[in-house]
Amino acid sequence: MMAWFVEARDPYTGGHLWRVSRYARLLGEAAGLPSADVARSSLGGFLHDLGKIGIPDAVLRKTSALTEGEFAIVRTHPEMGWRMLAGHPLADLIKEAVFSHHERPDGKGYPRGLRGEDMHLDARIVGICDAFDAMTSSRPYRVGMNREQALAIIQSLSASQFDLDLSRVFIELGKRGVLDHVMGHSDDGIPLQECPMCGPVLVLKRSQQAGEHIYCRNCGGEFALEAEDARLVARPTGRSGSPADLQPDVDHDLIRRVVREAVEMMPLEQMLASAGQPFSAIA
Repeated sequence: MMAWFVEARDPYTGGHLWRVSRYARLLGEAAGLPSADVARSSLGGFLHDLGKIGIPDAVLRKTSALTEGEFAIVRTHPEMGWRMLAGHPLADLIKEAVFSHHERPDGKGYPRGLRGEDMHLDARIVGICDAFDAMTSSRPYRVGMNREQALAIIQSLSASQFDLDLSRVFIELGKRGVLDHVMGHSDDGIPLQECPMCGPVLVLKRSQQAGEHIYCRNCGGEFALEAEDARLVARPTGRSGSPADLQPDVDHDLIRRVVREAVEMMPLEQMLASAGQPFSAIA
């Protein structure tokens, strides 16, 4: 829930956590990794941006490119996320995804500047998936890339920014269209929609039905959900939401499903047992 509130604060990245988690699962399975590693990295993908909950709104929600100083603030989120986890009995399960997903094989990543084999498997997986989703998602200052452009960049940065072997697997998944049902979605079968007034994404929950209202977390505009071609479409009503309407609405069902799917893939004890292994020991 704490990780989900990061998205509730940033109206431009709705569904990011779910997409990274799902990409991580698809990549791990395609790479032939043990079920424990797939489950653990998928869960880590959902929690990787936990530390952004401590980033000021002026930086997190900025609608133009970040300055060098602002980017330095953003770079603190991996360590901040790890500090938030410290002392939790299950911290080892996802610590590497949280703390190390911006590390790079060439040593130019952060926060520790790890190189090659020093990077944990989870960090390598989540790093690729996080970058792909960032490139293919639109922001106020740029339109998201198409699949081919993002895959080409991953290929060009293989072995420097991204793990070489895992990049090859991910690129092949992309070329086969395996990632398409995740791109631009916030849940299985639920595509993102946009606020026509100011641009942020509108995230629908699976439980919502026609006739209900949702609200833009940026401008406060109200939208009515209407059924169209077997899916819900958000139509602006011309009204604004009240302060009560604009409070973050946690998608408890989505969070439960992400956790349940991970645990169903492999018992918690086995995920924890594998959490501390270096990449070389697993590969």
